[in-house]
Amino acid sequence: MKKRQVSVILVLAVLFASCSGDKSHDAKQDQSKRVAKGDRVYGGTFRFGMTEDYQTLYPYKITDAASAHIATQVYEGLVKFNTIDLSVKPAIAEKWDIDADGTTYTFHLRKGVKFQDDACFQGGTGRELTANDVKYSFELLFTASPDNKNFEGIMKDRITGASDYYEASKKEKPSKGIEGIKIIDDHTISIKLSTPCSSFLFALANPAAYIVAKEAVEKYGVKMKVGSGPFIVAQETKPGEQITLTRNPNYYGQDSLGNQLPYLDSIVVSFFTTKQKELAEFQSGNLQIIWGLPSESIKDMVENQISDFNKLPPKYILDRSPEMSTQFYTFNSTREPFSKVKVRQAFSYAIDRERLVENVLRGEAFGPGVNGICPPSFKGYDITKDSGYSFNPEKARKLLAEAGYPGGKGFPMVKLKLNSGGKRNENIVFEVQKQLHDILGVNIDFDIVSYKQRLEDESLGNGDMFRSSWIADYPSPENFLWLFYGKNVPDDAKAPSYPNATRYKNAAFDKLYEAGTVAKTQEEAYADFLQAEKLMMKDAPIIVLWYDENWRLTKSDVHNFNGNPMRYYDFSQVYLKAPEGPKSTAKEEKK
Repeated sequence: MKKRQVSVILVLAVLFASCSGDKSHDAKQDQSKRVAKGDRVYGGTFRFGMTEDYQTLYPYKITDAASAHIATQVYEGLVKFNTIDLSVKPAIAEKWDIDADGTTYTFHLRKGVKFQDDACFQGGTGRELTANDVKYSFELLFTASPDNKNFEGIMKDRITGASDYYEASKKEKPSKGIEGIKIIDDHTISIKLSTPCSSFLFALANPAAYIVAKEAVEKYGVKMKVGSGPFIVAQETKPGEQITLTRNPNYYGQDSLGNQLPYLDSIVVSFFTTKQKELAEFQSGNLQIIWGLPSESIKDMVENQISDFNKLPPKYILDRSPEMSTQFYTFNSTREPFSKVKVRQAFSYAIDRERLVENVLRGEAFGPGVNGICPPSFKGYDITKDSGYSFNPEKARKLLAEAGYPGGKGFPMVKLKLNSGGKRNENIVFEVQKQLHDILGVNIDFDIVSYKQRLEDESLGNGDMFRSSWIADYPSPENFLWLFYGKNVPDDAKAPSYPNATRYKNAAFDKLYEAGTVAKTQEEAYADFLQAEKLMMKDAPIIVLWYDENWRLTKSDVHNFNGNPMRYYDFSQVYLKAPEGPKSTAKEEKK
């Protein structure tokens, strides 16, 4: 793998031409701002964009990053992630105790945490959140339903009695609660695990473990958008175009100085069909931040405005960092020709990933995916010990011939489905088409479909190959290997398979994966996960393409926004304030 500088923070005085509309908008924001302790500022609207529309805000159904970004601002769980180092910190639970065996967690809930005001509550006023709500929320997570996409990966076999409850719920609502969950009083609840689990707290920070109100679920069902988080979903939304979140005046949170959170009055999220359109909106002053920038756009920006770089104070901050994210193609391994391991292996050896990164992505990646599915972002997990697949044309041709297709003779036309979202996906598939034809003599076609359609087709096996990616839900290799756990594959071939869309099954992999999930220490877990990953990669249910990095451009009036490799964003402590002279733009608060 070509070595790259992986943590570069540049403060750039990049001065774009500002439109008159932007100036008036800023003026209106300034009029509404109020100074808090520590010279922090209340008020203003934070605007950002995404190229993929969110699918749902019903926590148990969330499987995409766009939905998770928004839901994280609306709901909260017992714990949440620290945006700086991705450690677990208190949220609805102000503290917790773990017994000597590492199996019983006792959570002490904050008093005075309230659900957001909504018509589902008596008088439209949000009530206090109690241990009963925690119990109710977990029972929903442990109930079998087409709208519950997360039990298998987040909680299956973790909590005592959870799997029994889930199986029973397939027939009717269980009359008894979950054995391992006990309410001690209104603000104390204990959770007993089947075995010690080093990643349990990480799982509790996942959107699937957010705490919801029974009243909201009963009134709105899967369309529910009511939580206890810092921001409320406004009614004036434009499906597919924009969603607005407004400040929750009853949010319990305070910063380290005692300021009531959140600072912002509102958040506006816009959905763009391409990254270029999103960048244009940022350059026009209509967005506070843009991430996932194409490196070519960065290069053009720097070259065109180099004379402005030394001006202070800076107007923008450019940050480049690795991510817990991997881009790959999945095979439908249930039918020919990809039911043959040697065909899948041949395809993986035939891809020149270095060429993809350098010539197509123009360096817009941490590096080529020549190891496993896990990105090089987990401290202590050495992905270089997984040899993966490097470019080897001779071996690729030999494997395809052994599979019965010498020189590509007799190989059927196969189709790859990719979701819309800019030219990058198309440019990559054009290059992959060429490489597979040149090296193996095979032809692949592709269809561009909506993100939602691609997810559905992939889970149902409606296609041969699929463009896919994974951004970590929590900072552990476990979350990536979950995608290949064979016991998540339904017996019914026509039923959707999520998250194991490849329907990959290997008993030895499952055994190692399970051992890692119940390991007492991270070191033991990582050893099991690495062996499991090696087995999976040998069977090649996917083609790993590259590991992501993130170019992020932020207006310098944005404070307390912390980027991280998981793209976990918490806007509760973000505030807007114009920079004052050539001062450091380092993060002020590490909470």
